[in-house]
Amino acid sequence: MKIYNHINEFKKLDNAVVTIGTFDGVHLGHQKIIGKLVEEAAKINGETVILTFFPHPRMILHPEDHQLKLINNMIEKAALLSSLGVNHLIITPFTRDFSNLSPENYIKDILVDKIGTKTIIIGYDHRFGKHRSGSLKELQHFSTTFNYKVEEIPEQDINDVTVSSTKIREAILAGDVKTAHDFMGHPFSLTGKVIKGDQIGRTLGYPTANLFIEENYKLIPSDGIYAVEVKIQDLRNKNQVIDNPFQPNQSKIKNQKSKIYKGMAYIGHRPTINGMSQNIEVNIFDFADDIYHQHIQLDFLHFIRHDIKFENLEQLTAQLAKDKIAVEKIFVS
Repeated sequence: MKIYNHINEFKKLDNAVVTIGTFDGVHLGHQKIIGKLVEEAAKINGETVILTFFPHPRMILHPEDHQLKLINNMIEKAALLSSLGVNHLIITPFTRDFSNLSPENYIKDILVDKIGTKTIIIGYDHRFGKHRSGSLKELQHFSTTFNYKVEEIPEQDINDVTVSSTKIREAILAGDVKTAHDFMGHPFSLTGKVIKGDQIGRTLGYPTANLFIEENYKLIPSDGIYAVEVKIQDLRNKNQVIDNPFQPNQSKIKNQKSKIYKGMAYIGHRPTINGMSQNIEVNIFDFADDIYHQHIQLDFLHFIRHDIKFENLEQLTAQLAKDKIAVEKIFVS
């Protein structure tokens, strides 16, 4: 999949089949839409294009609202879209100027002149352009003028997308990563850089890799212990995934397998040692390499228990032994 960090980087296609959206979570509802995109492209020997935005429009139009938390960062989203067979991902910087495009200019300047859209697959309730005044009606109205076809996604499919997005976020915030997995068709992931901690886990016999999540908008599961799979490789390599969505030299993503380890993740404030800030740590089973400054991905499989304050480190160590047994059972069940 080729990635473009601005619409101006994209070279107009002869037969583009396009859909538009944020695709947060790339869940089963989104996968239905993308499946339709791939199907339509195959019919006309076309290429699939997803037009998405960064930052999320709400971050620009409602900067006072700090409640927005996203299931995916752009790295995770790009990897998921690539795995579904998408040919092109255009990440358009969302600005107030962009939001003020009239519906006609949006269609002509972006979809037709920049992308070369021949088929657009869109939901009945999709809104675009200044004051969100553009809709399916405008797309259909201009389809003859600009020579493209509109495929509508049925209302029921759109409702499925909306409902599952809300339920996924609620499940993750509650620590119910299994339900989130069921809705998405893949595990919820956290991707970040391994940084140096205070190494308390090492003294307890459970050394951990401390994960730094760069994006303050990234959704974090409820505090507790989780069974996770750990993918280790330099995820920011330009031949694998994008780093910064606005770095034009990082333009491709290839599906390359990481080495996968089993692990026990902890999210919490470490109440037993009176910790003040939230930590994200993972004890990687049967692993002793130095991975400081590398980027790793945690795929959350199962919630084990809530965070607890113990009387002393001995009690904590004893509980960690039980936790590890519980996690290992998840992997053999």
